Amino acid sequence: MNTAAKTSRVPLSFLLPGARVNVDTLDDAIDSQQREQLIAYGLAPDRLVVVLQQRPMTIVMIDEVELALEDSVARHVWVKRK
Repeated sequence: MNTAAKTSRVPLSFLLPGARVNVDTLDDAIDSQQREQLIAYGLAPDRLVVVLQQRPMTIVMIDEVELALEDSVARHVWVKRK
């Protein structure tokens, strides 16, 4: 197994501020209407996000947009570390 090709997939809520990751998937635990809203704000598969803060809410930067997520949502957003 080529470990260099393997990427680590974790929930967005697990990352420290400053982490730069790509969105992998939005878990089915996020209802479809909220999923559509998140995608409209840019939180979509293969998009680069930068974690700005984790508490009291997860705040990420997507392009020039800051997006605040409750932990109940952030833990269902799966990302790939670079």
